[in-house]
Amino acid sequence: MMAMNRRQLIGTMLGAAATSGVLRSQASTPRAGDIKLGVATYSLREFQRDLAIKMIRELGISYADVKEFHLPQNDSPAQLAAGRKAFDKAGINVIAGGNISLQETDEAGLRPHFEYARYCKFPIMVCAPKHENLGIVEKLAKEFDVRIAIHNHGPEDKQFPTPRSVLEAVKNMDLRMGLCIDIGHTARTGDDIVEAVQMAGPRLYEMHFKDLRDKGAKESQCIVGQGVLPIPAIFTALRKIGYQGVCSLEYEIEEDNPMPGMLQSFAYMRGVIAGQNS
Repeated sequence: MMAMNRRQLIGTMLGAAATSGVLRSQASTPRAGDIKLGVATYSLREFQRDLAIKMIRELGISYADVKEFHLPQNDSPAQLAAGRKAFDKAGINVIAGGNISLQETDEAGLRPHFEYARYCKFPIMVCAPKHENLGIVEKLAKEFDVRIAIHNHGPEDKQFPTPRSVLEAVKNMDLRMGLCIDIGHTARTGDDIVEAVQMAGPRLYEMHFKDLRDKGAKESQCIVGQGVLPIPAIFTALRKIGYQGVCSLEYEIEEDNPMPGMLQSFAYMRGVIAGQNS
């Protein structure tokens, strides 16, 4: 507990010292090797789009992985274009959409998901397909020229529980077929997150960040920096592979009042980044 408190204190202090500069630099083009922080808007699922956008800006973040709550898939193309424009107008770079469930096994069933991504101008689809439809997903990814980031969902996931399971499935496919590593779900499988990042290399398109007090317990999710996941080592591994994507905070707890925990999570992550940059 003493070590954990020291870790939190250092991260918070560094985050506070670095915050003003980081907030100014978030909207600018990052330097090579920089870690870019974003919000997975599932974190803000209890808030309608305009308020969620305001909250993202209050967090000092300019990257978002947008969940369907904020760009509903059953909206018309015009409504989706207007919704996407709201993010753009606020200076928020929509880097991905998802998680999108790709459970249909035929092209006719899967195609609407890709049309949705096109209307929203998602460069990446964070998604959950099946082994049996991966060939069709690859075909559509080529047609729509969109990157596929298959999200691992931990021990309960019968399709893709680990990053390794995704990489094994896509290793001989088009390079548009890749991975979104959820570090919490990965830890719960017993896999090494740092090793998973190193294995993924150029197939790694998105990262979902969270923390756990107990590596084996989903319900132990907590503020980033207050748990046991190796956040600094993950950032180091991402730099080593030249990761060009975003590290998106997916804060799944305290859904009715997530801002305090999200602010503390970003303060810790910014503090780690500032320390590694010094």
